[in-house]
Amino acid sequence: MWNEFARLWREYRGFALFVVLMIVFRSAVADWNTVPTGSMKPTIIEGDRIFVNKLAYDLRIPLTHISIHKFGDPGRGDIVVFDSKAAETRLVKRVIGLPGDVVEMRNNRLTINGIGARYSNVEYTADAIFAIESYGGMTHRIELAPAGVSRFSSFGPVKVPEDHYLVLGDNRDNSADSRVRGFIPRGEIVGDARTVVLSIDYDRYYLPRMDRFLRNL
Repeated sequence: MWNEFARLWREYRGFALFVVLMIVFRSAVADWNTVPTGSMKPTIIEGDRIFVNKLAYDLRIPLTHISIHKFGDPGRGDIVVFDSKAAETRLVKRVIGLPGDVVEMRNNRLTINGIGARYSNVEYTADAIFAIESYGGMTHRIELAPAGVSRFSSFGPVKVPEDHYLVLGDNRDNSADSRVRGFIPRGEIVGDARTVVLSIDYDRYYLPRMDRFLRNL
């Protein structure tokens, strides 16, 4: 039996090592995630495959959430990927509130630590309202429902606990984020997303969207 195992190992060890290295790479270094919903529109849309840098904040033991070295912490405006225990799935959202911040929203207008975010380039369409939201060094587009105020439009003020983050989807009226799931523990964050690797258009026979290939977020 040992001779048979040794023979199989000699024959397939290259493939076995490749599989092990791929598992280690995808679990601890980098991966990609498919985005099935529009909660981060207009920044990320349905069908996007986003590159996830798992070394953005921590070096972790492969296949675990155990950090063995910390490179830094998520910053305001970062798009983070996290394994949500509350949602029992992996999610992607934008960091809005840092530990210790006091965050409030009134009629879809953010206030952080007593300072209101700025809104510009407001665009109205039949299906949505778009605007650029700016606060400090954070600038990004958001999408709102054309009907106006919804149950997600106002909350707080709330104080973000230590070692936790408040995250929101850029599609403010259609995102199950911290307004639904609560604050996100630091340990659930697995990396950040800065690039769309590939995007598949589900409404056009699953053809790739060439204009989103390697698009920065």
